[in-house]
Amino acid sequence: MITLYDCATAPSPRRARIVLAEKNIPHETVQVNLRSGEHMGDAFRAINPQCTVPALRLDSGELLTDNAGIAAWAEASVPEPPLMGRSPIEKAEIASWQSRIEFEGLYAIAEALRNANPAMASRALPGPINYEQIPALAERGQVRVQHFFETLDQRLADRDFIAGDGFSIADITAIICVDFARVIKQRPAERHANLLRWHAALSLRPSMAL
Repeated sequence: MITLYDCATAPSPRRARIVLAEKNIPHETVQVNLRSGEHMGDAFRAINPQCTVPALRLDSGELLTDNAGIAAWAEASVPEPPLMGRSPIEKAEIASWQSRIEFEGLYAIAEALRNANPAMASRALPGPINYEQIPALAERGQVRVQHFFETLDQRLADRDFIAGDGFSIADITAIICVDFARVIKQRPAERHANLLRWHAALSLRPSMAL
């Protein structure tokens, strides 16, 4: 059986849960308690030396240790429904927006959270190595998230999905970002009407409840 190492309260493994649900890929789940630091302990390091979730153990025994690898494997293993596009140009558009959403949205939120939260002192970056917080990066992250909301709202002015002709990995990453931003007290405002419409529609998908 495929095994997902997960944390129900964290945004990163939620991305993997949504992908597996959209692809209808059966798996079992092992919860890893990030709050207690279980991911930094010897037992989990033996599973994933990167000390991060999600991680996906395949039937073959191989371990995928990030969302990029998990999504690529899922798309190749279960092509329908496609989450990364059909035509070459659609694949390129989705990949481009996926990269942009991660950089402008996900990393900005993480920057704001990890460099300001006292519980993450010396844990400004995920992974096995400790890094000290830089408060100025938290301030910059807050500003970047506002710009990110504006970018998404403009992008969705005349379309139902972020990229391509249908629901894609870019939508998954974007909605994770919008929901995750609450931890730094950022939410789309009424002026982000297109973004709010898109979020409401996507939230109806069964995979989003996971």
